[in-house]
Amino acid sequence: MQRPPPEDFALKETKPHLGGGRISGDKHTSTYDLVEQMQYLYVRVVKAKDLPSKDVTGSCDPYVEVKLGNYKGATRHFEKKSNPEWNQVFAFSKDRIQASALEVIVKDKDIVKDDFIGHVIFDLNEVPKRVPPDSPLAPQWYRLEDRKGDKARGELMLAVWMGTQADEAFPEAWHSDAATVSGADSLSNIRSKVYLSPKLWYLRVNVIEAQDLLPSDKGRYPEVYVKAILGNQALRTRISQSRSINPMWNEDLMFVASEPFEEPLILSVEDRVAPNKDEVLGRCAIPLQYVARRYDHKPVNTSWHNLEKHIIVEGEKKKEIKFASRIHMRICLEGGYHVLDESTHYSSDLRPTAKPLWKSSIGVLEVGILNAQGLMPMKTKDGRGTTDAYCVAKYGQKWVRTRTIIDSFTPRWNEQYTWEVFDPCTVITIGVFDNCHLHGGEKAAGAKDSRIGKVRIRLSTLETDRVYTHSYPLLVLHPNGVKKMGEIHMAVRFTCSSLLNMMHMYSQPLLPKMHYLHPLTVSQLDSLRHQATQIVSIRLSRAEPPLRKEVVEYMLDVGSHMWSMRRSKANFFRIMNVLGGLIAVGKWFDQICNWKNPITTVLIHILFIILVMYPELILPTIFLYLFLIGVWYYRWRPRHPPHMDTRLSHADSAHPDELDEEFDTFPTSRQSDIVRMRYDRLRSIAGRIQTVVGDLATQGERLQSLLSWRDPRATALFVLFCLIAAIVLYVTPFQIVALLAGFYVLRHPRFRHKLPSVPLNFFRRLPARTDCML
Repeated sequence: MQRPPPEDFALKETKPHLGGGRISGDKHTSTYDLVEQMQYLYVRVVKAKDLPSKDVTGSCDPYVEVKLGNYKGATRHFEKKSNPEWNQVFAFSKDRIQASALEVIVKDKDIVKDDFIGHVIFDLNEVPKRVPPDSPLAPQWYRLEDRKGDKARGELMLAVWMGTQADEAFPEAWHSDAATVSGADSLSNIRSKVYLSPKLWYLRVNVIEAQDLLPSDKGRYPEVYVKAILGNQALRTRISQSRSINPMWNEDLMFVASEPFEEPLILSVEDRVAPNKDEVLGRCAIPLQYVARRYDHKPVNTSWHNLEKHIIVEGEKKKEIKFASRIHMRICLEGGYHVLDESTHYSSDLRPTAKPLWKSSIGVLEVGILNAQGLMPMKTKDGRGTTDAYCVAKYGQKWVRTRTIIDSFTPRWNEQYTWEVFDPCTVITIGVFDNCHLHGGEKAAGAKDSRIGKVRIRLSTLETDRVYTHSYPLLVLHPNGVKKMGEIHMAVRFTCSSLLNMMHMYSQPLLPKMHYLHPLTVSQLDSLRHQATQIVSIRLSRAEPPLRKEVVEYMLDVGSHMWSMRRSKANFFRIMNVLGGLIAVGKWFDQICNWKNPITTVLIHILFIILVMYPELILPTIFLYLFLIGVWYYRWRPRHPPHMDTRLSHADSAHPDELDEEFDTFPTSRQSDIVRMRYDRLRSIAGRIQTVVGDLATQGERLQSLLSWRDPRATALFVLFCLIAAIVLYVTPFQIVALLAGFYVLRHPRFRHKLPSVPLNFFRRLPARTDCML
């Protein structure tokens, strides 16, 4: 039985005040019913008109400053404009408001000191409240006043209201929590954002043949191959065996392509003229926009493409059209496969690429990211530890990123997101990161966002329409051991739109049918998965704000396939845990055979006689027994979603050197004596595995040798035994044979002896091919 994890690493059920207390009612009353309501004072600064000029030059460079107590936010400024338009929103957290009035000041940007143009003051007690889906509050014109309260020249269009984080203005607003962050780039880095993964296709290039090639040396047989390049991916065929100017290959090359198709497929036919020298015989570029798309495995029409030879003249490439070499290919974009860009164990999407093949959704997944507790300091600022945390959640093609909470070990996000669900046997991943790009500069440009931890939730383990509110431990494995970096508090609800459709999904293949009808090889899938993750990380890192490469790779578990002694041990003990049930049944049966409990053994005899006399009861009895076990275990069904288990992962008992090896780069960057020690350790482990595999092969070869006449006496005995057994079993009713065999197996220990049985002795004497091994 697996021991429970330490209390500090355990999942904790919570009871937050969700949706302002409306969670028990109709779940459609609010789009933000899985988070705690956070009140904000919103100020939308739209535009100004008729502003006076304060400079000597007679021009006005206006901007607006929104001031509430100690918090102060400012719009961008316009040069020489008396009727500026800003349309910027400011949000002040109600929990931190310590003032009774809001001041909106219009100023003129100056080199020495900014000039005061006018201001508008609002009493917070008179600010209206707005809750979506109410219509947005319409902005109004307000006359500017001077310091004394008299009317000044100019008007300002504003809207001021109290709202929650469900407000449409919330994602793009300037937040008082981020008052210390300056600069447009830094401000964009802290905002929440929804991203979509690029649409990925498998590109199949079937290289058939080439014709009329012109190698430079006509006195030798050409060794020709085709190299294909798509973006950062490069593949090549084998060297053609035909060794002529009309070579043939008929070989498939597989690539990952992403929409929009910006880069063409470039093919070059090359001749291996020397061990390290290749001559290009011709090239062609194929734009992917015009490539055929197929949703099944029906043949695609082949096509001939002209090969162009390039010569370089004064640094410019010019076409030399002296011949008509051609290449014959079949190219198509495969829409019937699902492009794997994440580990198959944690897949969040299993649909094929082509949208016409998608089935209807079976439900909706809603996740409320509430807050985090007890986060560790991730970096040092002004001599003290600090953390600027944000969350990233990934399910299907949709990625979401919460806003960054500045300088807090207990950040409160209270953001809610929704995903369509097409398959219940999928996993959502939520990661927490520390933002290292808030203050710009070269140092921030080269910095990487630090990982704080992540949580995975498999949808099939959730009950439908139930709200799960739990605090999940954020566990990260470091070279010095497993460490709890804090806890993330979430609310999760999986709503099923059609129970029938969801139950039907359990009878369907996990992947699209093309993966089974025309499967890709394991090595192809590994290579294509690597290319897909690279494309996704590059594309998302170009977004604004960027979802950086290190974040995407951590969420997609890139590198999880690398060797790890800890993970190997964990997988071995997982297998032993699975086999534990069979071992327990074997021990129980051995006790029955040895009459450890005579009453139980007598009852088993009676049951055995009934089943032999009435064999039609065997299968119903087995299934009834499984049904009763399932009903009995229902009382102890899991009430909480699964989470990271340090004991199962062997993270809390791993040796420091094993962890250092796991975190080593590939290829290794450790010293030679350490690498030698690890190599010797790996050899000893591989030696044990080699012995076990050899023993299994020996048993299989002994089984084969029963009829192979390798040992003529043993085979003669076995063949004679088979003849006698066939005659006896033909004459004797099967029920009598079964009864006699059962009574022999269950015989009393008084009629047993400790020496191995005759069949076992005979089997162990059979020859194997170990004698032929070098």
